[in-house]
Amino acid sequence: GRLGCSGLTTKELQKNLKLAKQNERPVRLLFEIPSSRVVEQLLNKHVVYQIVVMRSGSFDSCHVSVERRYNDFFQLHRKLLEEFNEELEDVLLPRKLLTGNFNPESILERRLALQDYLAKLFATRCVRHSAHFSEFFTEHEQKQAHVLLRAGQFTAALELLQTVLEIQEKLLPWQKSTLTVSALSAIAVCYRDLDEPEQAFSAAQRALPPVRRYGLKHYRAALLELLVDLGYQLGRPVAQLQDELTALRNGERGEVCFQSLKEVVIHKFI
Repeated sequence: GRLGCSGLTTKELQKNLKLAKQNERPVRLLFEIPSSRVVEQLLNKHVVYQIVVMRSGSFDSCHVSVERRYNDFFQLHRKLLEEFNEELEDVLLPRKLLTGNFNPESILERRLALQDYLAKLFATRCVRHSAHFSEFFTEHEQKQAHVLLRAGQFTAALELLQTVLEIQEKLLPWQKSTLTVSALSAIAVCYRDLDEPEQAFSAAQRALPPVRRYGLKHYRAALLELLVDLGYQLGRPVAQLQDELTALRNGERGEVCFQSLKEVVIHKFI
């Protein structure tokens, strides 16, 4: 190591030290609410807020966003209070406005207050590890995507699922390792039905390791079956995958109901 460093200039050593410090910087999530819009429906009028999710502590060029209304924040807070009442004593949800809801100054004030609220939630350890926290950012889009998937609108479903996956990947350091399995599986199904086997194979391949590790049997057999079929189609080596699938079916006979990955995905949000 010393011999390797001896040939470096002072400038190069300083650059390496700076990069090392950047890599050691703790990664956390930042939530910005840069904009909002008023939605007018036949019997309803409400404000939706754009929430941008990004990582700090490392370069993050992918700033993914979703839209939520005040009622979504209210439902999240209610669920969190039911589970972590004492831990949230100092985290207050901005109150619902009784008048002036659509006044630009009030909307701006509410935007900043909700942004601060999300930061305080994330700073609370039990909350950032809670499934309620991740579902707040992804469940709505995931349900919409599954409706589109069941209707055969795979391209539109993929757009929503990619947003879900990007947010889940940002949340992964604080969430269960299986968080992305359902989105990756649905993405694989969409690509398969769009006749894009490379992308389908890649998504299924990414979903398989956490499924294996945490024993998600209904996903494991379905993913293996899809990977074997696509592997033959793409000319990939699939002997080990086929052996794993055969062993799983023989070992779990009578205990696991084997479904296709599409069936598993469709039943996720029914």
